Amino acid sequence: MNWLWAIIVGLVLGLIAKAILPGKQQIPLWLTIICGMIGALLGNWVASVLGVHHTKGIDWIRHLLQLAGAVLVVAIGDRVWAGVRGRRGART
Repeated sequence: MNWLWAIIVGLVLGLIAKAILPGKQQIPLWLTIICGMIGALLGNWVASVLGVHHTKGIDWIRHLLQLAGAVLVVAIGDRVWAGVRGRRGART
C-alpha cells in the first residue's frame, strides 16, 4: 500500500510542479510521477535535516518542502528529457 501512496503523491506533486513552472514541459506523465516521487523524498530529507518533526495536524512545512523538491526535480527532468529527445531527433 505504501507504493500506491507514493505513486499518488508523486502524481499530485508532479502535476502541481508542472503547473507552477512557466512554459510547457515536455516530459511524459510517467516521468512526471517519478519526478514527483523523487521531489517528495528530497523534501522529506530536507525537512528532517532542518529538524521538522511530524505534527498532530497537517505538516505544512514538510508539504511545502516536498512541493519545492518536486518543482526542482521536474524542472531538471524536463531539461534532461528535452536534451535527450532533441539529440535522438537530430540523429534520425
